[in-house]
Amino acid sequence: MRELGITLPVPPPPAASYLQTRQVAIGGGRSLIYVAGQIAREGDKVLAGRCPDQVSIEEATRRARLCALSVLAQIEAAAGLDKIHEMTQVIGFVLSTEDFADQPKVINGASDLFVEVFGDAGKHTRAAVGASALPSSTTVEIAAVAVVHTG
Repeated sequence: MRELGITLPVPPPPAASYLQTRQVAIGGGRSLIYVAGQIAREGDKVLAGRCPDQVSIEEATRRARLCALSVLAQIEAAAGLDKIHEMTQVIGFVLSTEDFADQPKVINGASDLFVEVFGDAGKHTRAAVGASALPSSTTVEIAAVAVVHTG
């Protein structure tokens, strides 16, 4: 990641009574690591606004990348990024107007980061969903599942 010029944010603590990550052993020296939804932030500031009338598609895509960086920060804190075997699933939510249908373009900001960092191991299944409301009116929220080596 240093070669790519990528710096991880400090992983935020959970905002309520849930865990940011949960590891579940699947055998063969591997675990699934589930990462709770990470919202768009720069430092302590939540990046709010609805796409595309308040926030452009390009900016929303950048915010999805920021969410993905928080996903990586949570994995680093829980297991270490060097233990990643593969990203398996990404679920992305975009605060959007009723007629907006380009959620996949926005969530590409997260998907592209995972592939940039992990190559083919960063490819994953995905859902890109429009939402009428998200926590703190954030523009994007990303949850993910990865396989990590435990041995």
